[in-house]
Amino acid sequence: MTSPAPQGGQPPVPTCYRHPGRETYLSCTRCSRPICPDCMVSASVGHQCPECVAEGRRTQRPALTHFGGSQVGMHGYVTKALIGLNVGVFALLTAFYGMSVLTGAATPVHRWGAVLGQTLTTIGGGQYYIGAVPGYGPIFTGVDDGAYYRLFTAMFLHYGVIHLLLNMWALWVLGRSLEAALGPIRFGALYLICGLGGNIACQLLSPTDFAAGASTAIYGLFAAYFFVLKRLGRDAMSVLPIIAINVILSFSIQGISWQGHLGGLVTGAICGFGLAYAPRQNRTAVQAGVLGGMLAVLAVTSLALSLTR
Repeated sequence: MTSPAPQGGQPPVPTCYRHPGRETYLSCTRCSRPICPDCMVSASVGHQCPECVAEGRRTQRPALTHFGGSQVGMHGYVTKALIGLNVGVFALLTAFYGMSVLTGAATPVHRWGAVLGQTLTTIGGGQYYIGAVPGYGPIFTGVDDGAYYRLFTAMFLHYGVIHLLLNMWALWVLGRSLEAALGPIRFGALYLICGLGGNIACQLLSPTDFAAGASTAIYGLFAAYFFVLKRLGRDAMSVLPIIAINVILSFSIQGISWQGHLGGLVTGAICGFGLAYAPRQNRTAVQAGVLGGMLAVLAVTSLALSLTR
């Protein structure tokens, strides 16, 4: 678009295609349309109009991390969401059931959502027995009898504020680094699969105990972090003492579910190795196959326990 030709035979002055009333001698280096200073956007060479910039963003391939994930993971959105969800659940339980939740009291929600492998029934005197007893209904339905939701809900329940804070601190430290390296989708999948792996280990190894907490997933993150650091050529050995100390504490302190921690650690090691060492060619397909294969193994294991016990 141009303004009317001035008198004296001078050529007309171009006007901005987005603001017809503004004269300008600037033009977009991509489409050559005249643009005013308010419309021009700096580019690697010259200036471009807003439409060409938007078109370039649509056609430009987004930058990826070393492991093929989106660089959006640098913001830690998934890590923050997981922490917010855990803290939010704990806050709601405290609001509904009182301050005793802070010191580790088990609420009806804990009994409903924690991992429990086998169904609990009761006979006279308040005694609890494991398994189906003719004439007595179940008090708490276990995973073996179809309460598979427990394998997921247990990841977001904690016994006491110290349990919560320790897990959230570990998630904050590990989660941001792993999410930045793997991207939000891979990191989110890794977290949930590790949590499931730990909870299914509880179903297998401690079927009569209630177990809950994010630590099943966090132990998996420890193992995955080791392989990520090793693949990047960094000092991965520095993580081993931390893992060793946590494993020792899991076996030493009464009330801690070493079964869940061990299951999460093994699951995280397998998934972390697959994510870190997937070949660059067909990397996404290999990583998806590792995560999907592990999820399938876990599902078959849980189902087999339900059918055989």
